[in-house]
Amino acid sequence: MLKFKPAGASVVLLAWAACAVFAQIPTSSGAKATIAGSPAAITASKQNPDAVERGGPLFSAKCGGCHGATAKGTQKAPDLVRSLLVLDDEKGNLIAPVIRNGRPDKGMPKLNLTEDQISDIIAWLHVQTFAADHRNTYVFLNALTGDPRKGEAYFNGAGKCNTCHSTTGDLKGIGAKYDAHDLQGHWLQPRSFGRGGRGGSPSRGAVTVTVTLPDGKSYSGVMERLDDFNVAFHDSNGDYHSFDRNGDVPKVVVNDPLKAHIDMLKGYTDSDIHNVTAYLETLK
Repeated sequence: MLKFKPAGASVVLLAWAACAVFAQIPTSSGAKATIAGSPAAITASKQNPDAVERGGPLFSAKCGGCHGATAKGTQKAPDLVRSLLVLDDEKGNLIAPVIRNGRPDKGMPKLNLTEDQISDIIAWLHVQTFAADHRNTYVFLNALTGDPRKGEAYFNGAGKCNTCHSTTGDLKGIGAKYDAHDLQGHWLQPRSFGRGGRGGSPSRGAVTVTVTLPDGKSYSGVMERLDDFNVAFHDSNGDYHSFDRNGDVPKVVVNDPLKAHIDMLKGYTDSDIHNVTAYLETLK
């Protein structure tokens, strides 16, 4: 994992300013995310689960006003999850003195925490750094926060989803087939979930290409590569074809059945995404 040192900081864990005690947690990236450590991260990082449970809310209350509730930093104070001091700390040998004594020269006062409270915050911080370095220990939050009725209205209205999809056809029972996170991923980025194909009939969502040579002969199949110099694909028999390109010769026509999904991504609001996911989840 890369370790970053905030610019202008001789010691990375800094700016626990007085506002940390009283200020509200600012709106920033990660400010509304969970502060709970996942069981996997707690176990693997060898931290005391009870200490971690106490340390999260304590950090949020005492330090989150400047560092953010998840310690990922704000405009007021740096990211502690990637702090060298936190990453290099062992059982509080580096973090504890900073929390205990403050750094008045850096604008960080003493917070008058007990030694047990300091230990709890340190345990929680170590779980956050471990989880950031081991992505499989992340806790995924609830994806079903939208309104199914609004999602249905968007599906049949502004989103125009029903022009290509049917809740009694290709989407029948989709809510029972996937959990909420996979369901959301499938409709937002369907190609990322394995749609494609090689050989035989192109699977649903595969990008296909038709190449027409100057003599009129044409070939088609599932596209493997396309750039300014070459086009390559596998035909329906699984045979590989590759043609050099020189401008518009040969003629190349690409068909991407998922292009509409890709084009619409930039237009979705957070509410649209969660509402449609909530609606699709009802299709059992």
